[in-house]
Amino acid sequence: MNLPSVDKTHSADLASWVPSALGHADFPVQNLPFGVFAPAGERPRIGTAIGDCVLDLCAVGALLPPEVLPLLELPELNALMAAPRVVKTALRHRLSELLSDDAHRPMVEPALHDAACVEMLLPMRIGDYTDFYVGIHHATNIGKLFRPDNPLLPNYKHVPIGYHGRASSIRQSGVPVARPRGQRRANDADVPVFGPCTRLDYELELGVWISEGNALGTTIPIAEAGEHIAGLCLLNDWSARDIQAWEYQPLGPFLAKNFHTTISPWVVTAEALAPFRIAQPPRPLGDPDPLPYLRDEADRMAGAFAIELSVWLTSEQMRAGRYPPLRLSRGPASNMYWTIAQMVTHHASNGCGLNSGDLLGTGTISGTEQGSKGSLIEISEGGRVPVELPTGETRTFLLDGDEISFSATATAPGRAPIGFGECRAVIRPAP
Repeated sequence: MNLPSVDKTHSADLASWVPSALGHADFPVQNLPFGVFAPAGERPRIGTAIGDCVLDLCAVGALLPPEVLPLLELPELNALMAAPRVVKTALRHRLSELLSDDAHRPMVEPALHDAACVEMLLPMRIGDYTDFYVGIHHATNIGKLFRPDNPLLPNYKHVPIGYHGRASSIRQSGVPVARPRGQRRANDADVPVFGPCTRLDYELELGVWISEGNALGTTIPIAEAGEHIAGLCLLNDWSARDIQAWEYQPLGPFLAKNFHTTISPWVVTAEALAPFRIAQPPRPLGDPDPLPYLRDEADRMAGAFAIELSVWLTSEQMRAGRYPPLRLSRGPASNMYWTIAQMVTHHASNGCGLNSGDLLGTGTISGTEQGSKGSLIEISEGGRVPVELPTGETRTFLLDGDEISFSATATAPGRAPIGFGECRAVIRPAP
């Protein structure tokens, strides 16, 4: 598999002249993610996060490689992310120089915006959204709630399971979530009722951005899948568990999943993540090997990422009392049975055409350790074990006014850690 290489832009010794970038938890100069932002009262444009600032790329266009200038004209990243890797690598190298060499400061500093004073928008025009189910520990935990003796269905270890979501319901971090309404039926009831969801949940996921797509009727070989991955983001696939339990048989998720999906607004590029690739965890003894079209030695050796994911909750009462957020879970992104490349290859294996800007969700990423479950239905064991908040409140599922926030950090020995920014939203009452 042809993967981005580690180079001088990843050096831990590299420092930026932007003061807030030094030791920044998410956006040191080694990261340089891309996004779309709008200063107050101005049009949206493409930018790069650096510390607590956003660099307007159009404003420094004269200093960038000329081949990227036409790719910056639209307020979306699709064309830039679909460009050949050599073009994106050249842009990354140039931005690294501009933001680390003090000689460029007089020309670049005027194009910096305070990140707190701009609006972040969706980074790409999303044509389609597909959510996978590759977090095996989540699948096992959920399966145990309904099938204690046989939690995983027979196909799980043979095929990357997924379903098509709703691209029109994807929103960037910070946009509130309206509690959905839908049909639900209590276990002791004969008929369903229609009303606000009573078992609202989050799902901790990574989002995978497609860079260059494939033509309808063609496929993406596993050895070439890396060329089609622009980068990653954080993704919260909000779930109405009571609605889902009633509607999902026999066709699977529908209205319980398509009302809102929250993503972090920055595309952390495949190039930035190069130092944080790790081997895919080995399959347990006795598990089947992937079928040949999903098998690649390079992907097995470097198809996972050393990323730690965390989920935080605050209630209205916690915020009023200035309590810090409560961490609900923490765990590695390597708790995935299938790699991102396998997801991409399988998605196109039947000739399905992917397009630049398509978004794939990994599915909920949970671990086996205490405190590593990626959803409330797992943490509360289906609503039976409440979570206690520092205010004395309890939760089995989310109430109006609750805010969920995801964070993530990629780390590797001898490398500067990089992050993803916030993926957060507060729950509002049903309209």
